[in-house]
Amino acid sequence: MPSVAEKSTKLESLSAYFPLTLPVPTPTTHPNLLTVQDIHREEDLLRNPSSFRAWWTAIQNTRDAFNALLKEERRANPLLDESAQLLGPLSTPLARQSLQCLTYIYEAALVQFPGSFKLWKSYMQMRISYVLGKLVHKKQAGGRKKLPEMKEALEEERESIEEWEGGLDGVVGWEEWKALIATYERALMWLPKLPRLWLMYLSLFFHPLCPPVISHTHARRTFDRALRTLPPSLHSRIWVRYLLWAEGKGGATTVSVYRRYLAVDPSLTEHYASILLSPSDSAPRPLEAAKLLLSLARKAARGEYISPEGKSPYQLLGDFIDVVESFSDEVGLDVPDTVQSNEANAKADAEAEARSAHTQEPASADGQLIRVAGPSVPISADGKPLPAYDEDEDPLSKRKLNIERVIHKDGLAVYKDQAGRLWCGLATYWIKRGEFDRSISTFEAGITSVLTVRDFAQIFDAYVQFTESLLGAMMASLEEPDEDEDEDDAKETERELDVKMKEFGALMDRRPFLLNDVLLRRNPNDVQEWEKRVALWGENDERVAETYTKALETIQPRKATAIFHRLYINFARFYEEGGVSGTAESDLDSARKILEKATKVNFKNVEDLAEIWCEWSEMELRLENYDEAIHVMQRAAAIPKDRKINYHDHSLPVQARLFKSLKLWSFYVDLEESIGTVESTKAVYEKIMDLKIANAQIIVNYAAFLEENQYWEDSFRIYERGTELFTFPISFEIWNIYLSKFVKRYGSSKLERARDLFEQALEKCPPKACKPLFLMYGKLEEDHGLAKRAMSIYERAAQVVADEDKFEMFTVYIAKATANYGLPATRPIYERALEVLPDKQTAEMCLRFAALERKLGEIDRARAIYAHASQFCDPRVNPKFWAEWNSFEIETGSEDTFRDMLRIKRSVQAQFNTEASYLAAQTLSAKQNGASEESIAPPTDAMAAAEQQASAVKGPAFVAAKKTALPAPEGTEAQPTQQEGNAEEIQISDEEDL
Repeated sequence: MPSVAEKSTKLESLSAYFPLTLPVPTPTTHPNLLTVQDIHREEDLLRNPSSFRAWWTAIQNTRDAFNALLKEERRANPLLDESAQLLGPLSTPLARQSLQCLTYIYEAALVQFPGSFKLWKSYMQMRISYVLGKLVHKKQAGGRKKLPEMKEALEEERESIEEWEGGLDGVVGWEEWKALIATYERALMWLPKLPRLWLMYLSLFFHPLCPPVISHTHARRTFDRALRTLPPSLHSRIWVRYLLWAEGKGGATTVSVYRRYLAVDPSLTEHYASILLSPSDSAPRPLEAAKLLLSLARKAARGEYISPEGKSPYQLLGDFIDVVESFSDEVGLDVPDTVQSNEANAKADAEAEARSAHTQEPASADGQLIRVAGPSVPISADGKPLPAYDEDEDPLSKRKLNIERVIHKDGLAVYKDQAGRLWCGLATYWIKRGEFDRSISTFEAGITSVLTVRDFAQIFDAYVQFTESLLGAMMASLEEPDEDEDEDDAKETERELDVKMKEFGALMDRRPFLLNDVLLRRNPNDVQEWEKRVALWGENDERVAETYTKALETIQPRKATAIFHRLYINFARFYEEGGVSGTAESDLDSARKILEKATKVNFKNVEDLAEIWCEWSEMELRLENYDEAIHVMQRAAAIPKDRKINYHDHSLPVQARLFKSLKLWSFYVDLEESIGTVESTKAVYEKIMDLKIANAQIIVNYAAFLEENQYWEDSFRIYERGTELFTFPISFEIWNIYLSKFVKRYGSSKLERARDLFEQALEKCPPKACKPLFLMYGKLEEDHGLAKRAMSIYERAAQVVADEDKFEMFTVYIAKATANYGLPATRPIYERALEVLPDKQTAEMCLRFAALERKLGEIDRARAIYAHASQFCDPRVNPKFWAEWNSFEIETGSEDTFRDMLRIKRSVQAQFNTEASYLAAQTLSAKQNGASEESIAPPTDAMAAAEQQASAVKGPAFVAAKKTALPAPEGTEAQPTQQEGNAEEIQISDEEDL
């Protein structure tokens, strides 16, 4: 292993090679710069010293020649020893000679063209390649933005910063590094406004072998000179390199550079804060980072700052809270200082509020404020006043922050929907500082102030987790005590643990009440939550009474949710039943006072107040105070002098509209029916009728009550009043009951009066509702009147009722006519029915009519009826009709009539042959086939077998004489299956039309 002396001698021997380019080598000082082959080039340059092309050609040829030689030399000697690694690109004599030769020719060219950027750039690239090493070219995807944001520019520049392979050691080649710096300074003396030249110069300071003297102080001064020299529009290109260089140096350099830049462009404040929290080679600065983030959060809340990372004002405040939680001791005040600061801030806020209350309105002219007195106000460039100085936002100030005030002022007062996170952050801050009592009070304050269940759950879970961890730590200390702890300390820890365990149990027991408090704070008018609060107290009568009292004092009747009146009712029942458990004595006076108070509350609905009065009366009934119950209802149903009050006028209090509450009167009348007299009940009913609030049920109940007490005519009179008050369809039910009661009562004794009543009922009855009345009317005439009048009534009904009821009405009419006059008398009725019934019902009626004619022996009339009905029956939809006609012709017809039936069937099928009817027929036939295929039985006679066989081959089904059979067409064979089925079957063509 070589000694220190040997190493020092070796370094000195290597350093002796340098500087190679200072002073500038010339043929006079270095005879080996020129060879015989270079004489022609030198003579040409001497003859044309002002030709840039000549100089540039000479430089390129010389450079290419040396590059070829160097490449050949590296290929011959690929291994590098320690000395070669220190010397880098200048490790061989050939490389050092090539640097001197190229320097000589470049310097000679620059004497002629000192202002040529192309020449200076090529010269500096050549010098850099010999000192810094080989430049590594990075692959970049896509193009860059022309004017990117500074954050994006930093990221792009960090990825594309220059990197080199090899390079001259900064200690060995110190003189050559100085010569390179001096050359750059000369270039900038000639071309000070070119940013590319500055950027090439600044790239030297990022090289890992750059001497510290150059890469620190000289680099900072060079960056500053670049900013002073270049115009402001180009500063962004310098600042990107400057900030990256400062991040690499760390410490005070980073802070100083970033502070200078943030004074111009605050968009990198978030990035700077992250650097302060996790620096590479220095201690973190959490206080400065916290103040910067707090300032950004406040500016973003005022709309003065937009985060380049897309963060909202609340997210910026969340970053501030994260810093506070991580560095609680360095950022915030302790408990005594916090209390003192809170008192001072409260006093200052009170004084500011008092001053603002006594501030006079400033003078103005034409709507523009004119300042007439007071100190000067600083304004920004756009004329707006600057915010007052706040030491909490000054990163240079060393004063710590009052975290409680910041979170209350900038968090809880602004972001009310994020109260859970903010309270937990404040409590975590105190936990990190070891102030457990303060953290517990913070948790308690948060739980008692949040307004949402989500925030409550967040705070409560954090509270429970903290308590469990604290108890676990105390139990662990008891299991493994420290050596310096004595028995008194252990006992004190045990007592404190017992206290904490009791507090934890009480906390878990309080959770339902705390959650209920949250819901009541969110909406104090929520009746359901107050009921839940009462249920939580269980059998604690004192707390239940307090809860009811507080609820009735807190809830605003007009803003309350549903069933607010039930609170009064339940509270009164609580006193009536002697508490929740029923063990205490009943306090009826308190119950009556509560109900009396409830009657004066202006509820949202009249029905709520009516239920209060009804519940009061029911309570008196339960106590068997019947007179008092009726007296309560008399008070409630008192009719004012002005009866023209609109029940639905919500601008009036509910007490003024109570007398028109049907619910109240219904209960009152039921009470009178139960324990009152007939006269008092009738009086109540009459009041309801006079107020015009009765419905159909009241009318029916009133009439039924009179009927029970044998007031028949009064009962019928009430029915008549009801029919006058209401129209159809409501009056239909009243007429129905009225007429049935009247007919049942009087029968035939007052027939004319009954007829008048029926005529009155049918006069205004709509067609949809008159069918039951006609049937009842006809039944009356059949039982007590004349059959002729009954038939006229049925005939009239068949014409008047709705279309959907006419078929049934004609059916009844025909049945009655048959019973009274016989079958022949129904023919005109059938004919009228066929004229007025819809098509579908006409077919059904025709089938019945035809059956009638067959019974009477009128075969031709029946056939004509079938022919008439066929125009309404699609063979694919109504196969039943055609099957019946087919059987009719088989039984009673001939070959000619059967052909007529087939011809009509084809014409009808062609008439209905549309897409819609086809689809309907297919659907219907599919349903019918599915149900009928299983039920088809084999025929029992020859005629049915022939019919089935004919339908199977889609031909006509008729048994005819053998001698009238038509000859088969030529070229066709007879079907043996048909001959085997029936030898005498006649072949009838479907297309034959007679």
